[in-house]
Amino acid sequence: MVYLYVLQGTIKRYIGITNDIKRRMAEHKAKSSKGSRVIGEFSLLMVEEYPDYVTARQREKYLKSGAGRRWLRNLASDQSPPLSADAETGG
Repeated sequence: MVYLYVLQGTIKRYIGITNDIKRRMAEHKAKSSKGSRVIGEFSLLMVEEYPDYVTARQREKYLKSGAGRRWLRNLASDQSPPLSADAETGG
């Protein structure tokens, strides 16, 4: 399985793909990647599961498009409050 996830940061939003969501959230919390340092404090906005990388990448490209960003903005405004990364990953 491959996971597409969206982090809502205090500075900006981050969209990524991983095969191990718990590990990736730990990396973001530890600020061990460039993306993690750019978004500031964050909460997990959403996670979607896909059978393969190609399908997840297609969805990622959509979410990074203008229409996808609008969809995510609406999703973020509908959620109150967003899930914390700890709540989603059991950490």
